[in-house]
Amino acid sequence: MKPYTKFFTLVFLIICGMPQAFSQPKETDAIKAVIAKETSSYFNVDYKGWADTWLKVPYAYWSYSDSTNTSFVEGWDALNKSKTSYFKNSKPSRAIITNEWQEVRIYGNGAYVRFIQRVKDDIDRDETSQMRVLEKTKEGWKVICVAAIARYPKE
Repeated sequence: MKPYTKFFTLVFLIICGMPQAFSQPKETDAIKAVIAKETSSYFNVDYKGWADTWLKVPYAYWSYSDSTNTSFVEGWDALNKSKTSYFKNSKPSRAIITNEWQEVRIYGNGAYVRFIQRVKDDIDRDETSQMRVLEKTKEGWKVICVAAIARYPKE
C-alpha cells in the first residue's frame, strides 16, 4: 500500500468514527436521564412514568437483595404484575436520591450502567450498588434489566 493510501485510509476511518465519538456524551446523558426517571417514578409511585422507562419484553429482568430479602422477577408481564400492589398501595416518598455513576458503556443499541445509589429520607438512609442494562428503541433508551444490592451493615 502506498503511503498516501495509508494516510487517506486513516483519515477516512477517523472521520467515520467522529459522529459516534461526539454522540457518546449525549447518549450517556440520555441513559442517565432514563435511569433517574425510572427511579424517581418508582419512589413517587408514578406507575405511568415508571412503566414508560421499561421495554416491555419477555427478557426484562428485575432483582433486589438486602439483609431481609432477595427477590427477582423475569419478563415484563411478571414484573408488571408483581409491582401492581406497590403502585396501588404505596405513598410517594420524599426521599433524596443521588447516584454516583461508576460505569456507562454503550454497545451499539445496548448500554450497561453501574452506579451507587444513595437514598435519604426522614426515616432511613440506604445505599445500593446498582446495575442497569438498556436498549435503544425508536422512542429512545429503555430499561431491560435492574439489579440492586443493598449495603449492609449500614454505615
